[in-house]
Amino acid sequence: MDEFSSAELLKQRLGGRNLYLVGMMGSGKSSTGPHLAKELAYGFVDSDKVIEQACGESISTIFAKEGELGFRNVETQVLNAIGQRHSLVVATGGGLITKSQNWGVLHQGIVIWLAPSREKLFQRLQSDPGNRPLLKHKNSRPIFENLCEERERFYKEADLEVKIFDEPPFEVAKLILKNLPSILSKPEDLGAQQTTEG
Repeated sequence: MDEFSSAELLKQRLGGRNLYLVGMMGSGKSSTGPHLAKELAYGFVDSDKVIEQACGESISTIFAKEGELGFRNVETQVLNAIGQRHSLVVATGGGLITKSQNWGVLHQGIVIWLAPSREKLFQRLQSDPGNRPLLKHKNSRPIFENLCEERERFYKEADLEVKIFDEPPFEVAKLILKNLPSILSKPEDLGAQQTTEG
């Protein structure tokens, strides 16, 4: 079966369910998402970008004004709006999974955890600190380690874990496509996490 027809078949089996990419900041959700969406002829949404557009301010500014709790409330509202739509690949914010009510929306779709090693993640964040309010400190390593510890148990609730090494985003997208059928084979398997490595 050629690549096109297998992607078409996979799309049929997904039945319009959204794919939610979760993982730590720097895990590649925003760069992998567009490739995955293109393969499936899905739309792509970056939830952080939607928040910035809706508020007319950067994530850092919202954090500074509203605090993390205020930001998380806005994030939940945006996720609920996204969840009303279908056939989307959604890059979520790194901490979205920490709010239990968000899982009600996430589990209506398929949750995919992008999981580079901590060392790889920290290297990426050091080279591209970007718009990351939780790491705006001189000695950010302990904060980063604590965040990883806090969030890992939530990420483990994902339907599929994809371990990432040095693959470029389009290869990560192909890895996801290759492993999605393993969790679609039986509906009752959804929620029982599968792990795959690149």
